[in-house]
Amino acid sequence: MQNSNGKESVTVEGSSDEEPYVGMEFESEEAAKVFYDAYATRVGFIMRVDAFRRSMRDGKVVWRRLVCNKEGFRKLRPRRSENRKPRAITREGCKAMIVVKKEKSGKWVVTRFVKEHNHQLVPIPTNGRRSMLLSQTPDEKDVKIRELTAELQRERKRSAAFQEQLDMVLREMEEHSNHLSRSINDIVQTVREIESKSTN
Repeated sequence: MQNSNGKESVTVEGSSDEEPYVGMEFESEEAAKVFYDAYATRVGFIMRVDAFRRSMRDGKVVWRRLVCNKEGFRKLRPRRSENRKPRAITREGCKAMIVVKKEKSGKWVVTRFVKEHNHQLVPIPTNGRRSMLLSQTPDEKDVKIRELTAELQRERKRSAAFQEQLDMVLREMEEHSNHLSRSINDIVQTVREIESKSTN
């Protein structure tokens, strides 16, 4: 599959070694997020899902901006206590981003790509990722946070699976309990009928 520039479009399984470019196509918004997130990890920054626009017709998202997590500036807030350490600066006004737009064909196309960052990049190789994280400075701890977040998501999926199994067992127990209650009621009713007949 090719885009208007004659280049192959990218799906979720697209090459992580490829650099974004204007005109690059994706099968979905999620595919664009996955690609840019993988690119960000390889290059050395963290992606943040930013602004979006919805269709006036059906309310669905048709435009999305994906940025570097150091985009913009943090709002200054009064410190609650002088004893508290100031938080590390994580936003430095970085302009790096891609903008993707949904076309009439259903494809999501990159309409803008800003490659340059105004801060140091910290590439994370696939091998030895954990050792890299342990040696990073506090200003780069957000990379470790992302890894822990991914692990948390995996645990949540496992927890959801266990919860589903537990719910199924509880439903079976409830059905069995209802069946026993009906059986007991039938027995009680039968005994009463027998007693009534013997009395008469």
